[in-house]
Amino acid sequence: MVKLYGIKACDTCRKALKSLEAGGFAPEFHDVRDAPLRGETLEAFLNVLGSDLLNTRSTTWRGLSEEERAQEPLTLLQAHPTLMKRPVIDHDGTLTLGWGKPVQAAFGV
Repeated sequence: MVKLYGIKACDTCRKALKSLEAGGFAPEFHDVRDAPLRGETLEAFLNVLGSDLLNTRSTTWRGLSEEERAQEPLTLLQAHPTLMKRPVIDHDGTLTLGWGKPVQAAFGV
């Protein structure tokens, strides 16, 4: 089973979905803006992916105050779901982050 977490408006998420489908996968898409992730799911992502999960180059991040930026990643991601780097792909319990060459190669696409 492949589950892709991202947002509909993200070009990278759309590319990943299209490539996975073309590669014979049937990814389930979860839009984190429309349905924010529960705390335990975000915690699990942070435990595996670490601070890389927080997108500090995003427009959302740039709009935060210094006080907000100092908050724990879990708190920030719960308050601002679009701060999550994307896509996060869960393939049978193995998490990957982004859609770079290494992730594409892992899926054979």
